[in-house]
Amino acid sequence: MRCHCRPSRPPSQCAAMVLGARGQRAAALLHFLCLLWATFALTQNLGVPKSVRKTQDTTYGGHWKHLTFLNQVLQTVLYILCTIIDTVALWIPSKERTVSGTLVPRRDFIFSAFVFPIGLFVAVAFWGLYAYDRELVYPKELDDINPSWLNHSMHTTILPLLFIELVICPHKYPNRIKGIFGLGFFAVTYLAWILWVHYKSGIWAYPILGVLSPLGMVIFFFVAFTIMVTFYLLGEQLTKQLWARCKKKCA
Repeated sequence: MRCHCRPSRPPSQCAAMVLGARGQRAAALLHFLCLLWATFALTQNLGVPKSVRKTQDTTYGGHWKHLTFLNQVLQTVLYILCTIIDTVALWIPSKERTVSGTLVPRRDFIFSAFVFPIGLFVAVAFWGLYAYDRELVYPKELDDINPSWLNHSMHTTILPLLFIELVICPHKYPNRIKGIFGLGFFAVTYLAWILWVHYKSGIWAYPILGVLSPLGMVIFFFVAFTIMVTFYLLGEQLTKQLWARCKKKCA
């Protein structure tokens, strides 16, 4: 969705006109709280002692081979950008045009192409596989290693954060081809990474990959990416429906 503001108007002013001054302050507060939570969850994930982590976490690739962890990093980066933009807009208005012009397009692209579709995929795929056979994604032995709240911080609370961001901030989606290409580039890079990890170390980032045939793996990755693209389109449509009034107020 494109918000048709006059060219001279900073991107954040469009959001301000839609939300109002009080709404903008509330959005800034929510962004800050989301940043605190995202940072806390990420650091707690990093801070669990290696001695109590499963073997795959302490070997080649570490946390970085798991999409869950990468999603936490992306969410944290998103909320850092949101907080900077909000802070400048509210308290340093003389710098708003420069900061918004630089950071808002990057914030919007990160949210639309990465954070929303990948975050939604992580939550849905994890709990879907967990319900079907938890041993494929989160073996029962991990209940005695990782605290339950840490599991939910990685796979559950990311979901409400996505929809909070969708509701409080009118993100401008990129051209659809550009957005899906960005998501596809991320997916291909991640796929190459976990295949490389397996080649170098002999371990799979997820237990389910160890029980699939080569053909089954191709189908699995194809279905996974199709779901991500579907979630990208869902985010685009939800944004368009929720912020349709932006076009009228910013015209």
